Amino acid sequence: MIEVLTSSAHNTIQDFGRPEAMVSGISRGGAMDQTALVLGNLLLGNSPDTAGIEVAFFPFRLRFLEDRSFSLTGARCSAFLDTLSLPSDWAITAKAGQTLTCKALEKGCRTYICFEGGLDVPVVFGARATDLKAALGGYHGRGLQCFDQIPCGPRTITLPAGGYGLASPPSLPEENAVTVRVLPAAEYNDFAEESRACFLSQPWRITPNANRTGYRLEGTPLLRTSGRELFSHGIMPGTVQVPPSGQPIIQLADANTMGGYPKIATVVQNDLRLLAQSPVGTSVFFRTIDINDAVQCQRDTTRELRDFAETLSALRGSLLPWRQKQ
Repeated sequence: MIEVLTSSAHNTIQDFGRPEAMVSGISRGGAMDQTALVLGNLLLGNSPDTAGIEVAFFPFRLRFLEDRSFSLTGARCSAFLDTLSLPSDWAITAKAGQTLTCKALEKGCRTYICFEGGLDVPVVFGARATDLKAALGGYHGRGLQCFDQIPCGPRTITLPAGGYGLASPPSLPEENAVTVRVLPAAEYNDFAEESRACFLSQPWRITPNANRTGYRLEGTPLLRTSGRELFSHGIMPGTVQVPPSGQPIIQLADANTMGGYPKIATVVQNDLRLLAQSPVGTSVFFRTIDINDAVQCQRDTTRELRDFAETLSALRGSLLPWRQKQ
């Protein structure tokens, strides 16, 4: 069991979310940076979709009420287990009574804390993920608060003394700029040729109106040549909508399941993690790819994670392919 000592409503329990429930009008939800969650779980021998904590507001502190291995992945932050400084992308065993502190961010936006055995909160509509809009899942359907005590699953692993980490962790967005790949969406050709060119050439600034539901961007307004009205229709994370203001909105993990704004593009699944780790003020550039490249990109990522899991399973112990903390 763990006890939260310092937190905010922005810090939540997340897993892979509820994609199957979207047909019922429930947001997919889940970790904004799924790759970070997967890697954190694999370091601990958990299933990739095991629920952990997504920390988006710092500082964050928790106390271990029992011996428990845990990992830190995602955004780089100044992290300490009591007074021991912890590298990013690291797994280590905490003793009962020790305190984990995640201080100021160094790079990225969201840090993931995974726990051996996972967090034992109820499964709601097929997932443990917190849905803040619907107030369901996670810990009582809300963000984590001081004095929350959350049970963990069974202990299953013994880590080397001092822990271990990834030799080549996934890259985070470069400071102040990120490039994401997109597929043209259904209403792409409804936009003026100049606006389509502008969409792909200019930097779009992430405004302060940004959360798990979506990021509003700011740049030269995009204009449509067609004034046709659209019925509300299904949308999903990655959809780039353009409201009458001409300023795009990128739907993210807690995306609405229906919308009526025209869609100019869809961000490929692999690049949503880059947006998740991009702070307010970051310049976003869009680059188009075709559907075959998007599918291959997803296959490559899946294969890399599978290979990592197999290597980890086979070499856990003294022959680890990671740097050992001295």
